Amino acid sequence: MKTESAPLEEPDSRTFQVRSARQSDIEQLVKLEEESFSADRVSRRSFRRFISGRTDLLLVASDLGAVIGYALVLFRRGTALCRLYSIAVSNKARGRGVGARLITLAEEQALERGAMVMRLEVRIDNERAIKLYKQLGFRAFGKYEDYYQDHVDALRFEKMLKKGLPPQARLIPHYPQTTEFTCGPAAMMMAMAAFDPDLELTRAREFRLWREATTIYMTAGHGGCEPVGMAVALARRGYASEVYTSNPPPFFLDTVRDEDKRSVMELTQYEFAQDAKEYGIKRHRRGLKAKDIAECVDRGELAIVLVSGYRMFDERFPHWLLVHGHERRHLFVHDPWVDPDLFESPAAAMNVPIPMGEFDRMARYGRSRLRAAIIVKGRRSQ
Repeated sequence: MKTESAPLEEPDSRTFQVRSARQSDIEQLVKLEEESFSADRVSRRSFRRFISGRTDLLLVASDLGAVIGYALVLFRRGTALCRLYSIAVSNKARGRGVGARLITLAEEQALERGAMVMRLEVRIDNERAIKLYKQLGFRAFGKYEDYYQDHVDALRFEKMLKKGLPPQARLIPHYPQTTEFTCGPAAMMMAMAAFDPDLELTRAREFRLWREATTIYMTAGHGGCEPVGMAVALARRGYASEVYTSNPPPFFLDTVRDEDKRSVMELTQYEFAQDAKEYGIKRHRRGLKAKDIAECVDRGELAIVLVSGYRMFDERFPHWLLVHGHERRHLFVHDPWVDPDLFESPAAAMNVPIPMGEFDRMARYGRSRLRAAIIVKGRRSQ
């Protein structure tokens, strides 16, 4: 989050107005951005998009028509997570509680929009801002080294906006996929690292896993990974898993018209099935719902689950997530995808709370409404 040049102030009794940003505010917002930050500035084009966007909240503080501060919150579609991406306060408005008021109202509006958790990053040397975040109920839960342009570290903070949603205690490394088609291998690597903390998460490992589990062809472009192939790749590395699918194989052929591509995908998946038999991997013909996955998590297992990218990214492609925790109404996931176009950092994709009802809607793919999950149980017994 960008606060390095705009330390926040504690509240006082002087008044100003906080409201949603308007297109007519853009000129003043750009000037405030230039005054507050020397790098990584929000552009005029981005302000325009944020004002009319569906997945963000842009509040401004104004005094007699002058914009004296703003707070920008980004939401993850389909989740209960939001991120305080940027906040700035005019030099002339310091000491009036502008920053604290913006954050408080942003929290209230984020809660109304279904967010349960708010996260942010702050420079480790911004003591004034850190003090205020703690006063407002945020807790530090991690650090990014060499995060800012001048190589200063960032502290990660979060706040539960609704009581009863516990912070996640299970520490599982997050690995962001490095291509558009390696979400499956990234999820596999995170699951492996959960049971083997010394495992090195590298791009070379990501691509080795992809080569072993890919279906070769998808509807276009590079091949994605299918559940049985992923379970086989895990077994080769000594991890025990079981596969749950609502539909029989072959998978991901709904929109594949080319007969050569279909035949290659069918043959590849047949070979995966044969390998699964050799490794003794159990395959179940039923799809898992959120409550079933929560029961797996309670047993200390992890779930790599297929979801539709449409409900999260407005794109109709298969996507794999790692489910590692839950509470009564939410599953907690590590999402391999970190979207730079939405100004996301890895914090936006870690320990993401997803309401169970929404998870059940997103955890199916294609015209066949395929539900698929690999339940990773840990190391295989020798």
